[in-house]
Amino acid sequence: MWQVFADYHTHTKYSHGSGSILDNARAAQKQGLEVLGIADHGPANWGHIGSTDLKVFDQIIAETKRVQQEISGLKILAGTEANIISYEGDLDIPVGLQKKLDQVLAGFHITIRPKSFHDGVKFLTNRITERLGPNQKQQARNDNTKAVVAAVYHNDIDIITHPGLGISIDTPELARACVKNNTALEINTLHGLTSTAFIKAAAKEGVKFAIGSDAHQPERVGCLAAGVQTAQQAGLKPEQVINVKSTAAN
Repeated sequence: MWQVFADYHTHTKYSHGSGSILDNARAAQKQGLEVLGIADHGPANWGHIGSTDLKVFDQIIAETKRVQQEISGLKILAGTEANIISYEGDLDIPVGLQKKLDQVLAGFHITIRPKSFHDGVKFLTNRITERLGPNQKQQARNDNTKAVVAAVYHNDIDIITHPGLGISIDTPELARACVKNNTALEINTLHGLTSTAFIKAAAKEGVKFAIGSDAHQPERVGCLAAGVQTAQQAGLKPEQVINVKSTAAN
């Protein structure tokens, strides 16, 4: 039997979640989790999604420590879901801050503010031209893959979140980069990214996976059953998923 002991991908009011760190922690306890990851967005999102300032993460770190003192039997990780903001793999969370956090998740979101005007033009051009034909679609795919792979190499990323959400990426190439850099690929239960085809293609390269709820409400913390089911259907073993352990059947 599979036992999911951690949910590394949860959001709070610090980005666009509805609960506090304490709310998420209590929800994790109810789910019987051993580890909870706080992964609020980096600042480079349009609108209300992102944290408003990098200094917010000092508050997240401090509050995580306070909540940890109130909660027993649960390890709480202060982290981020950073944004990939350039085709050179830059994140909106600088390296110095990455080192202060307990975990760094990163995703390529379509709602980002790119690092430079050049990146913005290229991103917008790819989004438009990929609909015109197979050659343009392949070029956009190549550029997207290059960006995510570069992010994996240039940062200490624990998990790439929802790979391929709204953006075409070469799964085997990304998986090979993740293997070399000890980075996991997420099986995201919020966005329905529980494709067995994606999992099988990545697993062939030897990559590890993390099943994440991407919870934006405390009641969704630990909602990982759909990811477990799809991982099993894809033929994964517990040892291939970093937040799963095998337990003996009763």
